[in-house]
Amino acid sequence: MKITILYDNTLFQNNLKADWGFSCLVEAHGRTFLFDTGANGAILLENMQKLDIQPSSVDDVFISHPHFDHIGGLSAFLNENSNVTVFVPISFRGVRNTKKVVQVDKPMTLYENFYSTGELEEIEQAMAVKTAKGLVLIVGCSHPDMKNIMAAASQFGKIYAIVGGLHGFDDYELFKNLDVICPTHCTQHIAEIKALYPEKVIEGGVGQIIEV
Repeated sequence: MKITILYDNTLFQNNLKADWGFSCLVEAHGRTFLFDTGANGAILLENMQKLDIQPSSVDDVFISHPHFDHIGGLSAFLNENSNVTVFVPISFRGVRNTKKVVQVDKPMTLYENFYSTGELEEIEQAMAVKTAKGLVLIVGCSHPDMKNIMAAASQFGKIYAIVGGLHGFDDYELFKNLDVICPTHCTQHIAEIKALYPEKVIEGGVGQIIEV
């Protein structure tokens, strides 16, 4: 499994552009997901181009929640590749110019080895991908309580890693059994997480590649 961060507040590779928002490319089990789309379509597509990622290589789009810094690039991306299925939380309406839209309410299997927590607390869903080491949990902003996110994902297997925005998360004990933590975007307590779990934390930023 390979995760490439396409959109983030910070840079991992200096030739790319940082901006407030989040997006990553998830490649596993023969499928390619675009997880969220950042705030600005031009920046998203420019970063993809510089990373040699073709929009046509994406099979599916997964939207965690409909805040602008996660959906702002969606229309621009769909103008480049409309032949995708877009998985959205059930409260998000109005996606057009795509092959299929799936509104996700409850925890579900998207495809074999790919899962959604379902829309939690009427705002956000997270994606979990099964690997040989366990589940990799990908989150947009973690607006719902992290206990609820992890509980919803855990029905599909043991969580091995978490990647994405952790917002104000500070219940650090919840992460004690994880092996990989990559806090990005809106995470407010990155320094504290790094101090507690220095050997588990991977730096985020546009251009970072995480392989599991």
